[in-house]
This record gives sequence, C-alpha cells and structure tokens, in this order.
Amino acid sequence: MPVRWLTLYARSRHVPASLTAVLISAVAVWALARDGGEGPGDPRPAVLVLAAGAMAASIGLGGQDLALDRTAAIRWVPRRAAHVLLAGTVVAAVLLAVQTVVGEMATTAFVVRDSAGLMGLAALGAALSGGQYAWTLPFAWLSFTFVAPPPTSTPLRVATWMLLPPDTAAGTWTALVLTVTGTTAYAVAGPRR
Repeated sequence: MPVRWLTLYARSRHVPASLTAVLISAVAVWALARDGGEGPGDPRPAVLVLAAGAMAASIGLGGQDLALDRTAAIRWVPRRAAHVLLAGTVVAAVLLAVQTVVGEMATTAFVVRDSAGLMGLAALGAALSGGQYAWTLPFAWLSFTFVAPPPTSTPLRVATWMLLPPDTAAGTWTALVLTVTGTTAYAVAGPRR
C-alpha cells in the first residue's frame, strides 16, 4: 500500500515531468557552457543548473486541490518537509551525476549548499505565493546574483551567496537560513491558495 500512495503522490506533484526538466536543464547548461565559461573555477554554470532544477522541482510544491491537501487525514508537515529536502537532494544528485560524465563544474560542498538554499527559496515562494509561483524567488535571486557588483561587503556577499566559494561563511549561513526558513514555512503553512 505505501508504494501505491507514493506513486499517486509523485504523479499529483508532477515528479516525472519535474525530473525530466531537471535532467534536460543540466545537460543543456553543460552543452552551452562547455566553451563559454571563464574556466573550470567559474561557478555560474553550476548555479544555473541548480537554479533551473529548483525551479523545475518547485512545480510540485502545490497539489491539484489545495482544499484536499489541507483537509486530508494525514500529517502534512513531515511530508512537506521531506518533499522539499528530497527535491533538493535530487537536484544536487543530478548535477553531481552529470559532473562524473562531463567533468567537474563545482565541488560537492558547493552543490549541496546551493541546492539546499535554492530549494529553501522555492519552498518559501510556495508558502508566500502558491505552488504555481514558487519558482519566482529562486529566479529573481539568481537574476540579481548574475548582475550584482563584486561582493565587497557583507550585504553583497549575502546577496550573491550562490556564487561564493563553499567555505565562505556568508554564503553558507545565507543558504542555511534560506533552507530552514523556507522548508519550515512550507511544511507548516503549505502552499498559499
């Protein structure tokens, strides 16, 4: 019986379509960035893959019927938290798997940090705007990060956390706060109607 419930849940949250989009975006970014990056230390292609993955996974943060989600006789808080954390894990795993074939774009610590922070942003977007608009927060922050000036101050390091090296305190703490805040808000409140 648990396998059937899990299959129905995955279908209702568009998991097959989201996973396909995550895989396609990872391969597409790799193909486009092969020769266009600033070298092996350029974090932008990896961040682009992770952000696209988080945005694709965010589509499943809202169910088919929000009223049904809120009145179901199951405990949603742990399921919602697990959904966000599992989606972040899958997005990170896809990039790490692609890197084993095509070469390293980013370190494992970088991938884990950014994947967790971006999924936290997507979860926060779902809690604030609903599942259909959950992608807007990761997209907006990514857009700002790509055009922001070099991070010379703490506020700019916080704003551009996605591109900072994994051993940077501002980047790590920002990702952690976004992960915890977004996952908690989504787990407790669910997607906004």
